[in-house]
Amino acid sequence: MTLKSTNKQAAVASKAVGKPRRRVVDRGVAAPVVQKPAAAVAMVEKKSPVAAETGPVGVRRGRSNRRSEQTIANILMVTENIVLKSGAERISILDVCREAGISRGTFYRYFASQDELLDAFARHKREQFHVTLAEAVQPYQDPDERFDALIRYLDHYLEHGRARRLLVAAPEYALGFFRRIFHDSVVRFQDVLGSVFDAWEARFGVKVDRELVCELLIRYVLSEQLVPGDADRKTLPRRIGRMVEALATGAPPRARR
Repeated sequence: MTLKSTNKQAAVASKAVGKPRRRVVDRGVAAPVVQKPAAAVAMVEKKSPVAAETGPVGVRRGRSNRRSEQTIANILMVTENIVLKSGAERISILDVCREAGISRGTFYRYFASQDELLDAFARHKREQFHVTLAEAVQPYQDPDERFDALIRYLDHYLEHGRARRLLVAAPEYALGFFRRIFHDSVVRFQDVLGSVFDAWEARFGVKVDRELVCELLIRYVLSEQLVPGDADRKTLPRRIGRMVEALATGAPPRARR
């Protein structure tokens, strides 16, 4: 071998040292596995949302979660104001972002579309109603006082709630909302009034149709949204209680007070 050919081979070998080897993935030949440094793997796992404990809407718990919950609450509050003002059909993501003071990117972090936002808003209002109802009756263990607390809550809701305004501003959306919450409300009312029904059954010695009584109460609330009654409307829930007593004892219903 000549000196010239030896130098040429050395030059070729020198160039090949710094080149990455070509990956071969076809014909069943596996590509070489490149091991990532441990620090890089740790960094990827730290950034992965799956690795972290998540809360509502897929956000991490802790400070970030609290900030996200505040953002969502703000978006839902703005949504309610816009729906009550312009109707559900005219709400736009751009208007929500502008009123909430957020970017479209922030909005899409929590809601994929306008329909998803309106669905979330409906669930929020339903849960808000039932949570505040449970809080209103929770302090009262006496069955009669508990039933009175529920009646006061319903009366306050009818006087100060926004359901009637929603029905005027967005009738189709409001009716759909009422249909969606109806059966769930019947179940929730039975839970809230469980001790009341127990006391009635012990007092009257009969089995009370709990589902029917709760359905009557909820239909009363819904009818007040559609056809508001006069000043005497507040007596209707109490008349329901007296009706149960009359049916149980066989006595005629007492006169209104």
